[in-house]
Amino acid sequence: MANVVENLGKLERRVTISLPKEGVQKEIDNRIKQLAKNVKMPGFRPGKVPLKMVAQQYAGQVEAEVLSDKVGREFFDISRAENLKVAGSPRFASKEGEQSPDAYAFDATFEIYPEVKIGDIATAEVSRTTTDISDAEIDRTLDILRKQRVHYHVRGEAGEHGDGGTDLEAKEGDRVTVDFVGKIDGVAFAGGTAEDFVFVLGEGRMLPEFEKAALGLKLGESREFDLAFPEDYHGKDVAGKTAQFTVTLKKVEWAHLPEVDAEFAKSLGIADGDITKMRGEIKENLEREAKRRTQALLKNQVMDALLKISELDVPKALVEQDQERLVEMARRDLEQRGVPNAAQAPIPAEMFREQAERRVKLGLVIAEVVQQNNLQAKPEQIRAEVDEFAKSYEDPKEVVRWYYSDKQRLSEMEAFVVENNVVEFVTAKAKVTDKQVAFEELASAAAAQQA
Repeated sequence: MANVVENLGKLERRVTISLPKEGVQKEIDNRIKQLAKNVKMPGFRPGKVPLKMVAQQYAGQVEAEVLSDKVGREFFDISRAENLKVAGSPRFASKEGEQSPDAYAFDATFEIYPEVKIGDIATAEVSRTTTDISDAEIDRTLDILRKQRVHYHVRGEAGEHGDGGTDLEAKEGDRVTVDFVGKIDGVAFAGGTAEDFVFVLGEGRMLPEFEKAALGLKLGESREFDLAFPEDYHGKDVAGKTAQFTVTLKKVEWAHLPEVDAEFAKSLGIADGDITKMRGEIKENLEREAKRRTQALLKNQVMDALLKISELDVPKALVEQDQERLVEMARRDLEQRGVPNAAQAPIPAEMFREQAERRVKLGLVIAEVVQQNNLQAKPEQIRAEVDEFAKSYEDPKEVVRWYYSDKQRLSEMEAFVVENNVVEFVTAKAKVTDKQVAFEELASAAAAQQA
């Protein structure tokens, strides 16, 4: 006899599960007999505890386990027989007021996967960003690499790289060592005094008033100035207050950036020091990064477009599961940052509801597009993507082996390829507008998307 599946709403369903008490009791008795072979109790050798005593102590626990197992198996059989596409885990509860003397009755309440209706992709609008890597971008990257290798010399002292000139005043870009004393209403405050404090002028590490006061000082000179702390300053005792500071310059060093020469090229891994080859490798790396960022931006555009033209109800159970997963990810992130007791951090799942709902919705929409249009990832596509990713590492073969040695990592790459297939499919049909931007603008757009 077919089980009656009750419709409780758009996606929610309920079915009653009946378990004959005789069969349940047999299973309970069998499990208690197995348990008795190893159970330990004071005054008895293992395996010699009377069956009656074992039953008295463990019958309730064993009954709950048997009922849970049998209800789960029965629900699986019903869902398969009724061809139910169950979303998430069902909730089981004893059926109120309808218990038979010969059987247990349980209600299984669950959700099913929704029907997903994809609209006309030709009506979707997508903006595609493109960028070219120019010599200016390569030069800008070289400047960054040079700054990463900066070293400092005391201003005015002769050395292998010069003395920095005769002007001994602290300038933008100099590294300075200072003593400072800060007071509010004539009273020193915690954190307002330091000796031999080092910072680089122009890096933005200090508040603007502090940097302005240090600029132009010569060795041994002092300057007094007022500093208004912002209302949202991290030090609550001084936030929103104005302090009077005295800063004294003890040391000033000028920045020496390495020249772009053969030695510099060798430091970047170019064995023969060929500068042309170095610039070529930088260009390749920038192009690879630009491709990654433009793909990410385009993918986000395509996903937004698909959501706009799709109709579906979202299973609450799947959203709740994803919320919990995002909470756990947030806790792991806090743990990696060294936050104490991060595993027990009280992070409300509700703060992730919107994000989880979008993720679940997108997952269902993508699955439907993939199924309708045979966009599954092919083995050769996955390998090509792994090879491309491995290019940016010193030992590409080891990276490939690392991916193919773990099913989870490979499945993540497979999902990435599937999404790329969807992007390619949609952009071939949608209204696509190309927009040329500089690499820096591309980087800003990618950062804004992740925020």
